Amino acid sequence: MHLGRIASIFSRSGTPPLVVRQYAPALRKLLYGLGALIALLALYIVYELGRYNAGYDRQAAAQRRTELQVQIEHLDKSNREMRTQLAELDTIRVGRAREQAQVARDMGDLQAQVARQSQELAFYRGVVAQGAATVGVRIEQLRVSTAQRPNEYTVHLALQRSGRPDADASGTMQMSLDGTAAGVARTLDLAALTEGRQRELRFGFRYFQGIDQVLTLPAGFKPEHLVVEVQSNRKGVAPLSQTFLWTVDTSP
Repeated sequence: MHLGRIASIFSRSGTPPLVVRQYAPALRKLLYGLGALIALLALYIVYELGRYNAGYDRQAAAQRRTELQVQIEHLDKSNREMRTQLAELDTIRVGRAREQAQVARDMGDLQAQVARQSQELAFYRGVVAQGAATVGVRIEQLRVSTAQRPNEYTVHLALQRSGRPDADASGTMQMSLDGTAAGVARTLDLAALTEGRQRELRFGFRYFQGIDQVLTLPAGFKPEHLVVEVQSNRKGVAPLSQTFLWTVDTSP
């Protein structure tokens, strides 16, 4: 009975019933994902085949990379060691430079001290030989230092009474400088050494007097000895003459 109804329905419409089937969206996405993965895998295989055909060896490259990393570590270690050695050498060099500078200063001080002692010895010899007690004045100290301008020097003299200071000692003093110019021996008097400004120096004191005299040396003149002559104002007294080595004191 039911089959007859169904048949009658089909016979009335004349067309079979339409059946619609729908696929799940998840399955479609899964298929797309698998396709994309297969495509990427195929591209990678093609890439590796290309590198292999070009002569690239992954294992050899990894081994070479490891060897280079080890070499870089060795070079870094050597660089650190060389920097340490360079720092030690710099420390040693600075220490030696300081030692050499100190030795040079000590030598300069010793040379200045020897020069002072030589001047004092020459002074005492002059006192004994020429009778400074008769003049009543002696050169206690003589020192030469550089002045402000080139070829200028300052002579520092210290005059002192050689006997009992019963009266003021007064008189004049002359200076002359022995040396060479262009290999020829020359002697310059005080007028030549002061560009004509002074021809003699005057002194007058009871116990002690210091004199600072600036001397200007001609260009190319090499001084050797400084001669100082002291003349007392007392009549009948022979002048006192002393010769000093020309030594420039570099100490402050």
